[in-house]
Amino acid sequence: MANNSLSKIFALDKLTNFFNIIKQNGGIRASLFKLYRQDELKDGVLVGEDRFGNKYYENPRYFYSRNRWVEYSDKFHMNYDASQVPAEWFGWLHYKTDLPPHQDPSRPKYPWMQHYNENLSGTTGQYVPYSTTRAKVEPWVPKPKSSA
Repeated sequence: MANNSLSKIFALDKLTNFFNIIKQNGGIRASLFKLYRQDELKDGVLVGEDRFGNKYYENPRYFYSRNRWVEYSDKFHMNYDASQVPAEWFGWLHYKTDLPPHQDPSRPKYPWMQHYNENLSGTTGQYVPYSTTRAKVEPWVPKPKSSA
């Protein structure tokens, strides 16, 4: 008991936890890169991965509603957002189900169901419909100068 209290007095348990987080995140360099991309470092158990390459983690030591998280794929670099999480993983992240999608037998799988696509609003890949209505304001086009 005295050894345990000494480690808490000198914060050796926090230091041990810090080194475990660094180790789990792939070392110092990988941890710094992950800290740069996500603004936090966590340790947890890898629960699964989706078809985009996003990884989903869980750690019951953290507060409820903060103990499940997603680490977006490196292919998105800094251009990631919440629309890149498929619906089945969204349900797991927000506690609609306790089972991850690959372990959930009640999840419907029909051949007519389409694969999930991220929301492209505001990006160059966004669908822009062709307008069939005339513009209300027509641009002014100057007359060409005639050569005299």
